[in-house]
Amino acid sequence: MEKLLENKEIRLRAPEPEDLELLYKWENDTGLWEYGNATAPYSRFSLKQYLTTSKQDIYADRQLRLMIGLMETEETIGMADLYDFDPFHRRAGVGILIDENRRNRGYGLQVLLLLEEYAFGFLSLHQLYAFIPEKNCASMRLFRNAGYYPAGKLYEWLSSGDIFEDVQVWQKIKQP
Repeated sequence: MEKLLENKEIRLRAPEPEDLELLYKWENDTGLWEYGNATAPYSRFSLKQYLTTSKQDIYADRQLRLMIGLMETEETIGMADLYDFDPFHRRAGVGILIDENRRNRGYGLQVLLLLEEYAFGFLSLHQLYAFIPEKNCASMRLFRNAGYYPAGKLYEWLSSGDIFEDVQVWQKIKQP
């Protein structure tokens, strides 16, 4: 029997102090800022504080960050977030980052399926959703392959200087 948050290839685990340099790399990659809410670089100090003070309790923090590790080598290849957790309406947003050198190998789909198992099974959530910029075809393909469907569009939602981009909302409802 497989454990929660892992399968034969990957494990989702809590961030450790040893993840500081990877978090620093990914959080400060300005090419990724347009997909999230970052507007300025993070210092190592602030990320170190996050690692030491985060409760890793989705009910207290209203979010949960998990690191994605390969089972065979224990190499950390990305991170996944459940964010905007709403226990009353039983929903959360989902975000996944796979390191650029590890993309297009099926890890994203495995991560998404493990997150769903955890969210729908263990947390008893009713739905998960993601905001995906329209130009991010790879993410839309990933979420479609995992059974999500486009549920709406937010016009001019993301800003990159004077250019605004539309975002699609993708959603998956727990099936009985």
